[in-house]
Amino acid sequence: MSVHIQNSRITTTIIRQMVADNQPISMLTSYDYTLARLVDRAGIDMILVGDSASNIVCGNAYTLPITMDEMIFLTKGVVRAAQHAMVVVDMPFGSYQVNDDEAVRNAILMLKETGCDAVKIEGGENVLPAIRKIIAAGVPVQGHLGLTPQSVNQFGGYGLRAKEEKEAEQLLRDAELLAQAGCFSIVLEKIPADLAEQVTRLVAPYHCATIGIGAGNRTHGQVLVLHDMLGLNDGFKPKFLRHFAQLASTVQSAVKEYIEAVQNHTFPNEKESY
Repeated sequence: MSVHIQNSRITTTIIRQMVADNQPISMLTSYDYTLARLVDRAGIDMILVGDSASNIVCGNAYTLPITMDEMIFLTKGVVRAAQHAMVVVDMPFGSYQVNDDEAVRNAILMLKETGCDAVKIEGGENVLPAIRKIIAAGVPVQGHLGLTPQSVNQFGGYGLRAKEEKEAEQLLRDAELLAQAGCFSIVLEKIPADLAEQVTRLVAPYHCATIGIGAGNRTHGQVLVLHDMLGLNDGFKPKFLRHFAQLASTVQSAVKEYIEAVQNHTFPNEKESY
């Protein structure tokens, strides 16, 4: 089976150089060809095909239900759209936790089937052996620390993580271990800004980028869910989210106008008919 390979996309080497040059890194999620093409054309550095597709695309309450097959299907469209941005894919829940060998097989499968540039794995020291083996197999890995949504049942919710000293110390240890293992970047989700800054300083010598979401503005870069920042998911407004557009009302207005035109027999008009 052939996949779409785009050699002009941003690579891990470029991301590491951006860290060295102190150049901010922008990242957004995308789950389909049409929106990914627009995001890519706008000049985004990285596109994340997040397991948040479980919520945004599938309507699930959590990220946990989405499968490898579903992630592969969504990623193929995004990869076809991306001419510039690096494409990173979330390894879904259950695809890397069972054992290290299965984690490597699934990471390789993701790369081969989709043509993506890297995979993202949640966790620190607990998944380090799997991450080391995946990187050794030739698959770049982005880490993810702090609030890791796949562990929501263990955490008991989506609250701020690493507020207490013990958890903060473990997060710092995890970050350095991930950087030492060869992760080219680490997403830091919903942790105190001061801690995120400490992590950023800690992993910078490894040229490992920190990408924040709800982690302040002293990381190497930022990531948001595209549908959230566009205001399409209008019922969701955590503290860290900024709406850069309000498209929910725009879409609803357009649909209402379409319905009215159909009901009034004004669409299609003469010029729109064959």
